[in-house]
Amino acid sequence: MPTRSMLHQTIRRAAVAFALTFAALAGWQHLAAQSIGSHDSNAPVNFDADRIELQDRQNRVVLSGDVRISQGDLTLTAARTTVAYTDDGELEIQRLDATGGVRVTRGRESARGAVAVYDFDKRLIIMSGGVTLSRNGDTLNGARLVIDLRSGLSSFDGEAGGSGGRVSGTFKVPD
Repeated sequence: MPTRSMLHQTIRRAAVAFALTFAALAGWQHLAAQSIGSHDSNAPVNFDADRIELQDRQNRVVLSGDVRISQGDLTLTAARTTVAYTDDGELEIQRLDATGGVRVTRGRESARGAVAVYDFDKRLIIMSGGVTLSRNGDTLNGARLVIDLRSGLSSFDGEAGGSGGRVSGTFKVPD
């Protein structure tokens, strides 16, 4: 029968293991965000698609069919993307709204979801709809991912609005 001292030691070890696991998760999430988050959001934006429709009066362009948008070493692919811009003598992109199997990649990191918004003014990429973030075999899953390109940090919500969903993940361990 375990003694009280042995029971306290077991609880202490479990608490330390939990704290280390939580710290590793938080650290991985921070490092993962820095991979996409360290992106140069001032680089020129290039795009191609099967079809491009210019809606000049609304100051937007609708790209559809195998859309590929790149900015520096960041790439976004989707079925359809709307590009909102201003035209005060010079065109400036304000926002990208992508739908349909959206994937954002940079280096060894990839995020997938149903929808993504890239707000150029706020320097935010927001993905939603069954989002999976993968890096070197590690994964995080949730309903919504926010990547702050200014700070290099990201956050996952289990359910949009934080109303009760869970964030899950899988991490590789050393051999």
